[in-house]
Amino acid sequence: MSTTRETAPRVSGGFRVRRDSRLSRYGMLGLVAVCIGLAGLPYVVYESVTSSLVTLFVLIAMASMWNLLAGFGGMASIGQQAYVGIGGYTVIWAADQGINPFLGIAVAALFSAVLAVPTSLLAFRLRGDYFAVGTWVIAEVYRLLVIKSDSLGGPSGRALTGLSDMGLTARNAATYWAALVVAVVCVAAGYLLLRGRVGLSLTAVRDDEIAARAAGVDVTTAKRIVYLVSAAGCGAAGGVVVVDALSIQPTAIFSVQWSAYMIFIVVIGGIGYLEGPLLGAVVFFALQQYLADYGTWYLILLGVVAAASAVWMPRGLWGQVVHRTGLRLFPVGYRLDRTDQQ
Repeated sequence: MSTTRETAPRVSGGFRVRRDSRLSRYGMLGLVAVCIGLAGLPYVVYESVTSSLVTLFVLIAMASMWNLLAGFGGMASIGQQAYVGIGGYTVIWAADQGINPFLGIAVAALFSAVLAVPTSLLAFRLRGDYFAVGTWVIAEVYRLLVIKSDSLGGPSGRALTGLSDMGLTARNAATYWAALVVAVVCVAAGYLLLRGRVGLSLTAVRDDEIAARAAGVDVTTAKRIVYLVSAAGCGAAGGVVVVDALSIQPTAIFSVQWSAYMIFIVVIGGIGYLEGPLLGAVVFFALQQYLADYGTWYLILLGVVAAASAVWMPRGLWGQVVHRTGLRLFPVGYRLDRTDQQ
């Protein structure tokens, strides 16, 4: 079904079914311009700035994948750090095989998705809170398996090889671009996925899984597709983390703190909105930069912000924007507009 203003189908009563609007099209063009501008930053700013932005892009990628999983698929996982760690160790393994670590990020995404297939067979036997806790347990199992592997460095971890021939400036710039690409691909993958039939299936599953099954929706397939995509995105983000740090340690890369970051960002930004993780990641990144020196007060303030947002802004910051302006940068649903409106 076409979604442009000129060809969108009309319905009775002088209305037209459409997805986007003039405002959303302008917003999308603005995002493209921002991405182009970000791509050129290594040429105009200091390396300390781009190094900090690598963290922001990683957070956007991870939070977008968690939002896709929980906000649209109804699967609230607290074990996505499993794929962050798997992705990181895949880059280490790929570098040992002579594969450039930056190409290893793509390998990490692919291997994370492949490993998510058998993992989903176990995880999908659980529902609700049991699913959330079960995914955490699965992540811990993967961490323990890595610790038991001497070839992967055991509990001490490993250093990343394969980048010694790159200068510091070139490596920092390449890491920045890799992180930006991963963030853009994760957001775009979620948008394209939700624009199709899978998106409609996920909406039905999220609202009422039993009713969705009764209506003929292939619930298991829809949920598995989202789970695999989310695993691939988190794996790629984990690969970027390792390339940026040039080393890996199992306790850190498999830390539940990654899932805590994802959940915080999505709750603040707005769960169930593709734009939410973008806004939430910026807010979280700013809080990190300005409050990290306050020690334990930093964590307390984060908790207060999260609790206040959940109580007074359950739809998140972007939910407030949508409520007041109707702006959707990534329109994935349908709307009815009068035929005389733009």
